[in-house]
This record gives sequence, structure tokens and C-alpha cells, in this order.
Amino acid sequence: MAETVQQLLRERAADAAADRVAVRYGDRSWTWREHLAEAAAEASAVIALADPRRPLHVGVLLGNTPDMLRSMAAAALGGYVLVGLNTTRQGPALLADVRRADCQLVLVNAEHTGLLEGLELGDVGVVDVASLEPAAELVPHADVGPMDTLMMIFTSGTSGEPKAVQVPHIFPIFSGANLVDRFSITADDVCYVSMPLFHSNAVVAGWAVAATSGATIVPARFSASGLIDDVRRYGATYLNYVGKPLAYVLATPERPDDADNPLRVAFGNEASDRDIEEFGRRFGCQVVDGFGSTESGVTVTRPPGTPPGSIGQGLDGVAVYDAATVTECEVAEFSPEGVLLNADRAVGQLVNTQGAGMFQGYYNDDSANAERMAHGMYWSGDLAYKDADGWIYLAGRTADWMRVDGENLAAAPIERILQRLPAVALVAVYAVPDDNVGDQVMAAMVLHDEATLSPEELAAFLSDQPDLPAKGRPRYVRVAPELPSTATNKVLKRELVAQGATAGDGVLWVREDRGTAYSVAS
Repeated sequence: MAETVQQLLRERAADAAADRVAVRYGDRSWTWREHLAEAAAEASAVIALADPRRPLHVGVLLGNTPDMLRSMAAAALGGYVLVGLNTTRQGPALLADVRRADCQLVLVNAEHTGLLEGLELGDVGVVDVASLEPAAELVPHADVGPMDTLMMIFTSGTSGEPKAVQVPHIFPIFSGANLVDRFSITADDVCYVSMPLFHSNAVVAGWAVAATSGATIVPARFSASGLIDDVRRYGATYLNYVGKPLAYVLATPERPDDADNPLRVAFGNEASDRDIEEFGRRFGCQVVDGFGSTESGVTVTRPPGTPPGSIGQGLDGVAVYDAATVTECEVAEFSPEGVLLNADRAVGQLVNTQGAGMFQGYYNDDSANAERMAHGMYWSGDLAYKDADGWIYLAGRTADWMRVDGENLAAAPIERILQRLPAVALVAVYAVPDDNVGDQVMAAMVLHDEATLSPEELAAFLSDQPDLPAKGRPRYVRVAPELPSTATNKVLKRELVAQGATAGDGVLWVREDRGTAYSVAS
């Protein structure tokens, strides 16, 4: 078995699947042989343009297009590092990413060239991929090993500035082989990839699956209303997701023929239990949700029988630790109604006590690396707790820890309760500061299309939830048409926190002091 993507694609170009369709985009298609020949030609052109005295880091602003797929394959074959630049970042933020990753070149296409206009790029070369001319037969910049960097992929930036994760070749090799085996993916399958290809989910749960199996890959731009039409158009049998896209799709009106489609499997992470079940029912497919991160420092698997709300069980070394005492947290204790009784002592950071896993560090960020690898173990930044049977439950990110009237509360359990409301498509729970009690709990919600919810209905629902912590009832509730989110469909809670107890572009309900009733804020 290949140990690098470079080896994998060399084998793919020469195997029996070489003349099968590799890429479909609109009305065009490329076989694996054609696709990889174009990738090798691009790699030779890039290497010819590069300064051999500098690291060969090549940024890309190409979107979910055949251009991006070709550049990914070119970097792998050419043995240089591709830097996935976020196409939603602009101005100084985008320039900072280019600088941090030490990009020598940035490849653009017509759609994205404007993002770099006016930026002080200095010695960074900007190249339109349409203008690249192969210099000669490809001579790789390097013959790479399994732990050499394939790509730099920036974190989502939901809780701070994005950091450049060095993704080794072995990560997509390992992930692709695992998913192909798990879901019996073959060269006859069609992998639909509408999550951004500059993000790890699309790389290791979409692109890697097609590259490993010889299946067809369809790059696309995510559309909640158009996803199933696209699945039918391309005959897609597999798709990946990250964040809340299932919720967005489910917020569209249900149609009688929704299940009439070729989709077999949807795999991803961060979907709610309700959305997993409902997407599978509505569209007649298997939905499997896992836990993962770009850093790949902690591995949690979700075997059959995983309890509702749990992300699964960790591999050896995965534990929940108190960051202050650097000791393992207590096992979670629950009331008969399911309320977490010892949150102060059970909730901590999800860690890998055995080291970094496949995490190779953030590029050019010593302070972030030191924080992530404190005390010789990997600290994920995810809050979690573990029950007596070893099942792990997320409690949010470290920034999601709320201190309400002397009691510690985690955001994720409250979010899971609010997701039980049939009218709610998307919800985020977070803290807003309060001079009297420390924090107040606030929830921001998006309703399904044509759904309604009144303050009275919300109050009655919350009163009927036996596992809602006594101080977990939101003081403020925003009902809005949408929530701020990243390009990977993750809610930007830091923006919501910065906006405070306001209605934003929706309406604001306020719970009465020490009561349960809500009224619309004036």
C-alpha cells in the first residue's frame, strides 16, 4: 500500500482505473490518466518558476474547481507543499495567511484573482493557472516520505485567528483507506465534494476517498436547496460534510421524491443526532458522523451502539483532563433525569496523553505549538466529559465554558436540548457577560423554512426538559434568518459574543428575571 499521496497518484496513473472518469464538473469530464497528466505538467511548470533557495510553498485561491483538484495532485506528484488559502478571507487577513505560510507563489484563477489586488505581496509571485506552461517532463522537487507535509491547511478560526496546520502525506492515505473500506467505496462510486477544498474535511474525507478508490470526484459549491438536484445530476453515491450543512439542507421544504436519489453514504462531523437521523430518513441514505480536526491529534471512533449525544470512544491515550491540575477529570455523574451533576469536576479538555498523533505542528507558530503540546500531551481545545462506560460527550470549545451565578455550565449540552425543538434548524449557545452573575446564557436560533416558534412555546418546551440544568435556561434568545459562519459551515460564536444581547438581524426574546416566561425585547 502507498504510504504517500505521491506514490498513490503515481500508481493511479498506471493502474486499471486510469481510463475511468476521475473528475466531472458541469458538462466536462477528465479520466484519471488525463487529470494526472495535466497535474504533472502543472507541477513541472511550478517547479521551473520556483526559487530553489526558498521553501517551495505554493498558495492556492482556486475554489472548488478542477483547477484546485489539479493543483492538489500537482503538489503531491511534484513533492512540494500546497497551501490552502481561504477564499472567504480578504485584505490584511488574507495577506497574513500568505505571509505566515511563507508562500513563494500563489496560484489563482479568473474568479479569485481579485482577492490579491492591492495587497503588499512583496516577493510572492502571483500566477494565473491558465498561463502555466510545462517546462519539461516532471522531475519532482522531492521524493517525499509519509510524515512530510502535503498541505498546509488553516484552522477554521471559530475561536481565534486561523493557524496553518502541517498535514502530512500519511493523513489522507490513512483516512482514505479507512473510509473506502468502511463504506465499500469502489471505482464505480461518485464522490460529491461541496465542502471547501482548502479545508481538511474535503481533503481527507472527500478527495482522499476518490483518490484511494479510483472513484469519480465532483467538486461543487455547497447549496442547501441544490444539493440533492446535484446528487441526481452527477449520480453521486457518497458525500462528505463538516459543520452544519445537513441542518441547512433539512431547513428546506421536504419534497415527496427526496429519497429518490443515488446517494448511499453521507460522512462527516458536527451534525446533531436529530439531523443525522432526519437526513438519513428523508434522503434514504446512511449518515455517519465522526469526530475529527485538521490537527488529527485525537482519534475518537463512533461504533454501533454509541449513545445519543456521544461522539464515541477514544483510542488508547485519549482522556479528559483538567488543564489547571493536569490530572484526569472525574467520571461524569448524572441525575435520574440526565442532568450532569459534577460539571465542575467532570468537564475538561479532550487530550491525547500519548503525544501528538499525526499532528506535525502549526507552521511558523511556536507559541501555539507550545500551548497545544503542553506537558508532552496533545490538548485539543475541545471541552468534553466521559461517562462510566467510556463514552465521550462534547461540551464545546474551551471558550464555551460559562460561569452562571457561581455554577459552571457547558454550551454543547444546552444546544443538544434546544435541537429537540422541531422548529429549530440551527442553534448556538454562548455566554454574554453580566455584572451581577458573571455570565448569562444566550441562544441564537435559525428556524426551518415556514416553521414558527413563539416565546410561550419555547418557555413551555424548556419546562418539559428534565435534563436541562437549573441555570441552563437561556436568559436571551435571538431568532434570526441566519447565523455568522465560517466557509466550513461552523458558527462563528466569537462574532455572536461580540454582538452581545442584541437582536442582530432577527428578534430578541428576554426571559423574566428569576422566571421562565419570555417576552420580545423592545
